[in-house]
Amino acid sequence: MCRMGDVLAGNHAVWEFDSDSVIIRFARGLRTPRLWHALRERRIPLEALSEVTLTGGKRDTVVLRAVPRAGADPLMEAAAGQLKESCDPYRLVLPAESAARATALTEDVRGRLGPATAAERFLVRVPEVTAHLKAYDARVGFDGTAVTFHWSRTGASSAKWKAGDQRYPLAAVTGVAWRSPEGPEGHLRLRLRDAAGGDAPPDHDLAAAVFGVGYGAVHESLPFAAAVLAAVRGRRLPVATASPKGAGGDRLHHLRELHSAGLLTDAEYSALRDRLG
Repeated sequence: MCRMGDVLAGNHAVWEFDSDSVIIRFARGLRTPRLWHALRERRIPLEALSEVTLTGGKRDTVVLRAVPRAGADPLMEAAAGQLKESCDPYRLVLPAESAARATALTEDVRGRLGPATAAERFLVRVPEVTAHLKAYDARVGFDGTAVTFHWSRTGASSAKWKAGDQRYPLAAVTGVAWRSPEGPEGHLRLRLRDAAGGDAPPDHDLAAAVFGVGYGAVHESLPFAAAVLAAVRGRRLPVATASPKGAGGDRLHHLRELHSAGLLTDAEYSALRDRLG
């Protein structure tokens, strides 16, 4: 059985095994992926993992891989399988001489992992991020309560520029879609509660910011997307309760709260208000 503080040192990272978690510390260096620089250190509860594997690698190495449960880590949920293997924060390349020790540690922790089923809530803390993300066509802000888009004079489309800057409270957001800037059409898009129809192209979508060369790099945009996603999933929506007959004032007040939170459109609010009036 592994002891508290057992350590495996590999390429650009050190994994420390605790009784109920793995602490991953990423090294700083020229060859270290920039995403790992941004993450710095992460504590992964064992219940957030469904599997740990050890396989042979290239050039006298072995590869330790931890598999996070679906829905357990906001970073990996936002990434949605788009990270390159070399940037995978759950992958550790070890020298071949560490194989025996790595095998013993993986066999020990397997009995303390979570189930293969999806997690009901995020179990891994969201990475620390800056309050703003610079995309090609916008400066995107997030203060914990709302996401804002301030359009660039030179990068934004005429549709976005004419519509003006946008602000979306978390209550109006149901999810986040991140498309890696290392592939075609990289962008960050909010999924909105009252959105109708299909997705508009990112350069015309008022709830999306487009990436480009030098804008929205993975190590900046992915943690930002994960932070917004974690906040959206973590908030509790107001629950409507039955009101006694004649309590029109209370019901109207409740409608105002839903409208202010972005859960009702202007048209929906007006129609319900008139019905109560």
